[in-house]
Amino acid sequence: MASNPYNATGTYQPDKTIGPPQLYAWPPRPLGALRYLFYDLLFPWGYFFIGLAFVTWYYLTPPLATMAVFEPGWIALLWLRNAALLTLVVGGLHWWLYVHRGQHKEYKFDDKWPATGNPKFLWGHQVRDNMFWSIASGVTFWTAYEAVTYWIYANGYVSNPAFVDHPAYLGLMLIAVFFWSTLHFYFVHRFMHYQPVYKVVHELHHRNINTIPWTGISMHPLEHSIYFSVFLLWWFVPVHPVVIVLTGLFQGIGPAPSHSGFDFIKLRGGFKISTGDWYHQLHHQYFNFNYGNTTTPFDRLFGSWHDGSSDSLRAQKERKRMQRRKAA
Repeated sequence: MASNPYNATGTYQPDKTIGPPQLYAWPPRPLGALRYLFYDLLFPWGYFFIGLAFVTWYYLTPPLATMAVFEPGWIALLWLRNAALLTLVVGGLHWWLYVHRGQHKEYKFDDKWPATGNPKFLWGHQVRDNMFWSIASGVTFWTAYEAVTYWIYANGYVSNPAFVDHPAYLGLMLIAVFFWSTLHFYFVHRFMHYQPVYKVVHELHHRNINTIPWTGISMHPLEHSIYFSVFLLWWFVPVHPVVIVLTGLFQGIGPAPSHSGFDFIKLRGGFKISTGDWYHQLHHQYFNFNYGNTTTPFDRLFGSWHDGSSDSLRAQKERKRMQRRKAA
């Protein structure tokens, strides 16, 4: 493929095309794999969510014993907690990038600002539309799955291993969250692009071609019901509740940076941190490839990987034309 990246929607051009992580290099590259696992994968957002998960479990969550019986009180507290965390993180990103416009359009993938007066969005307003679906539906399904998971653990149906007794296992499970989430996402998302499902359900999310932080979990309730089923693994695999919290945070708030619409947040002193995902941004531009994430590169396996170059785009369009001819 060509080495030059190409972004058709704005003046900003990423500085390189997208390849699979060195974790999957052959022959193996141990140092590259370690760098990916502990830096590329986790810095800065993975470490942020892991830290937030510990704080959330130990200071912002009712005791596990109180969750052995379904009661409106503790479930409502979980919902309010999740809504508040979502609003603080996603709202903070949105405020800096789109309200305050702290770096104007520097590193912005699309030159346009969020849509207003567009009838395809509720109230004709992209931001309000995305906030509504994220909070009213997204937080509700997130909380429902999380509450059932705690109930299972509180009743002893699955064991609750302590960090002190199993530090290596539980540390591994914290990292496993990122791989399990992206693996789950690929197959759920690929199903969402099955045309009958897409037209009724997933089209709501794809109204956002020019994405914003609130786009992350702005989805149809039916999609939320499947998307947050990522919790089901912990109904069978024993983990510490911090891992359960991390699953919700990464699944609920994690998509905000990847949908922020900006590749980086600019900091003082010439520093910057990644706050975008060009790989997924390309999916919102073109719809028919990059269904997953680079962390678990199933697109590479199934031929739907677009690396961001103009040559790759032409190859993917030709692949889709061939598929349509065979289906005709």
